[in-house]
Amino acid sequence: MANHTTETLVGAAVLAVAVGFLGYASKFTDFASGGSDYALNASFRSIEGVSVGTDVRMVGVKVGTVSDIKLDTELFRATTVLSMRDGVPVPNDSTAVIASEGLLGGNFVEILPGASFDNYQPGEEILDTQGSVSLMNLLLKFVSGSGDSGSSN
Repeated sequence: MANHTTETLVGAAVLAVAVGFLGYASKFTDFASGGSDYALNASFRSIEGVSVGTDVRMVGVKVGTVSDIKLDTELFRATTVLSMRDGVPVPNDSTAVIASEGLLGGNFVEILPGASFDNYQPGEEILDTQGSVSLMNLLLKFVSGSGDSGSSN
């Protein structure tokens, strides 16, 4: 009889920990937001290192995620849909930049807010964008010495 009581108590403790973990995870992954986001579009020349689910940040604070990426076959640009947290205004002269977390870190989309008093409305496109810069390409250019050396003949 004591075994059944012990097993029941251990099972209840495991279940309580699992419920607590799910509550914690839903709080910090915006799972419980329930569709209170709005979409903005942005077109980039290169989105290397960015995928669906990548953070969208403004002044270092996560304000959304990348929810869709498609190739525009006419302009050969990557068209992204940024799912922004409701209640976070984005001035309509802002810039969307693919930024890096550091030398070995991943990339994210950074919104550099402008000074306009008018904000983007849901579904509008951020026109001023800057694509990602490949660190490997920069290092190869530096090592190979390709670039303007400043000498003239």
